[in-house]
Amino acid sequence: MSTSPYFQTRRRLVAAAPHEIFELLRDPDMHPVIDGSGTVKASSSHGDKLSQGSQFGMQMRLGLPYRISNTVVEFEEDSRIAWRHFSGHRWRYELEAVGTGTMVSETWDASRLRHKWLLRLLGFTRSTGPNMERTLERLAAQFPTE
Repeated sequence: MSTSPYFQTRRRLVAAAPHEIFELLRDPDMHPVIDGSGTVKASSSHGDKLSQGSQFGMQMRLGLPYRISNTVVEFEEDSRIAWRHFSGHRWRYELEAVGTGTMVSETWDASRLRHKWLLRLLGFTRSTGPNMERTLERLAAQFPTE
C-alpha cells in the first residue's frame, strides 16, 4: 500500500465510530498505548486534547531516550488529524465510516525531507510500514467487539 518508501499508508477496519477513534487520536496520552514501533514512551502534554495548531511533545526512545516536538497541521473533527515533527515528517490519520465501523488510514509522509537517504540508511523505510500495521492493530484493540 505504498507509493514510495518515503510515503506509506496502511489501513484497517476498526469496530468503532469515527468520533470514538478521533477522540483517542487527539489524546497524546494515548499515543504510547497504540504505538506499534515501541519508540513512543510518554506524552509531555498530560491531558491536553489536540486541535489545529496544537504543539505537543513526546518522550521517545530509539536506542537512547530523546524528546520530540510535534505540531498539528491538519484537523478535521472526526475525519482527519495530522502532525509533523521539526524535520518535516508528517503522520496522518483519516477516518471513514464503513457500516458499523471505521476504516482507519495511517500515513507516514517523509517525501518532503531533504535528507531522505538518511531514513533509508537508518532502516526507517523498511520498518515504518510494519510498525504502522502494529499501531493499527493496537488501535483496534482499544475498541474490542463484544
